[in-house]
Amino acid sequence: MNQYKLRFIPLGGVVGVTKNMYVYELYENDKIKDILIIDCGIGFPMEKELGVDFVIPDVSYLADKAHLIRAVVLSHGHEDHTSALPYHYQVLGRPPIFSSKLTSVFVENKFKEFNERIRVNVVDHEKTYSFGSFELKFIRMTHSIPDTLHVLIKTPVGAFYHGTDFKFDLTPPYGSYPDFYEITKAGKDGVLCLLSDSLGSEREGLTLSENIVGQTFEDEMRKTKGKFIMTTFSSNISRIRQCVEAAIKFNRRIAFMGRSMRENTKLAQGIGYLPIPFSLVLKEEETMKVPPNKVCLIVAGSQGQYNSALAKLSRNQNPYIKIKPGDKVILSSDPIPGNEGEVYALIEELSQVGADVIYTDIQDQLHASGHGSQEDLKFLIRFTNPKFFIPIGGTIRHQHQYQKLVESLGYSEDKVFSLEEADTVWFTQGKAYKGDPIETKNIYVDAYGIGDVGNVVLRDRKNLANEGIVVAILIVDNKGQLVVQPKIMSRGFVFEKGEEVLFKEGVLLIQKILKPRGGRVIEVNGIRKEVGNTLEEFFFEKRGRRPLVIVDVIQI
Repeated sequence: MNQYKLRFIPLGGVVGVTKNMYVYELYENDKIKDILIIDCGIGFPMEKELGVDFVIPDVSYLADKAHLIRAVVLSHGHEDHTSALPYHYQVLGRPPIFSSKLTSVFVENKFKEFNERIRVNVVDHEKTYSFGSFELKFIRMTHSIPDTLHVLIKTPVGAFYHGTDFKFDLTPPYGSYPDFYEITKAGKDGVLCLLSDSLGSEREGLTLSENIVGQTFEDEMRKTKGKFIMTTFSSNISRIRQCVEAAIKFNRRIAFMGRSMRENTKLAQGIGYLPIPFSLVLKEEETMKVPPNKVCLIVAGSQGQYNSALAKLSRNQNPYIKIKPGDKVILSSDPIPGNEGEVYALIEELSQVGADVIYTDIQDQLHASGHGSQEDLKFLIRFTNPKFFIPIGGTIRHQHQYQKLVESLGYSEDKVFSLEEADTVWFTQGKAYKGDPIETKNIYVDAYGIGDVGNVVLRDRKNLANEGIVVAILIVDNKGQLVVQPKIMSRGFVFEKGEEVLFKEGVLLIQKILKPRGGRVIEVNGIRKEVGNTLEEFFFEKRGRRPLVIVDVIQI
């Protein structure tokens, strides 16, 4: 008789809110039989990760198992769930991809940026799909973006309800309602483990409907004498459509700003998700010819990204559009955890150039979270009635709060698995236990490549930013003896007037290190190492700082 067990591995999306990627491994007689992947998204760097554009999951564990990957399922179109897939698709063995309609056009367009054309399979909610020994049912769900899916995964071990980002929105502005029938049916048939969005676990009550934001746009637009500027995530088509409808009502012409905003809105228009009369669409350069009170700008950059369209407006760097008193900027999104500093700095800059900036700290109903609050989470728990729980899509603090929530419903503490990235949980018939973690590392992406930025590079960048740089130039003969006096230069380390005495002492130290000693020959690499270490300790002793020290040895 065959024996089955399943191992769940989060490669992202459990310690941080982003970089979501989840692996289900089904074993038959202690051998991996089938692998299913749900989501493959990017993460956003922490402030200390200087020069990093974004982070992607480490899939090296899967590299030699690509032939066992039966499918990649994408739950919705946000970048933190989809946009790492083009980087890993070859390594994963080019498995079939399944998603909803809106997600499919976003992902296919993302692959085009990599000069690759793929076909994403659009799911039929009425069908059951088989991927090896996995049987999947796709369940309609509401979030801040249309066409969000929950996934019921049936396996020989038991059923898993994968409930990524969601809220129970009973009055969504567009798209389908949550499919309560399929959710409760899954619970009635039996769910071994619920994997639930946990980001809203700290908030009481139910999360507000997306519908409330449309009325807020109308109210604010009615009072605006100048340009009306709204920013949100470029994939948040529901929010964008509500702003468009308000603009149409007040006879404002609409311009989309920022590459991602232009691309995503064009894609949504192409499948009928964003109907806009052609006569109301503006190009950026055409806005100068239209009275400000007849202009609506929908702009990328809601997270304070430095080079975003909104940030450039705040710095008066757009050649066609200038923010002036009377203009209103609506931030219709909350900062992703970790981005608060950038967002508030952006608000300061916009205010300084004269805009009336409206954000959720000063006005309610500008933004409705896409993540369920405590009552939403309780409903999903009661509907599915699982034996075990894994909170996903939140930080460690959100996981801990989710565990308290589960315990308040009568479940014991040992039924909830709070995980860190690369932790594992094993499931057998009716049982679950934590396994050994697999090995992973951070994969950083910057403008020059993937994985070229490692911990050493980040450490040096941090030193450069915080402590400055010192360069020592040494000219030596073939025995490693100084030919001329060493020269020391710095940037961002000490004030110029303080350099002279300090660097004279540094030169004396170098001369002492390289003082002739009985014809001894010193190798160039040895000189670099010894001088560099000595100067680092010297500068720390004298100034309490450790600049990045570079020793350039020229041998003649």
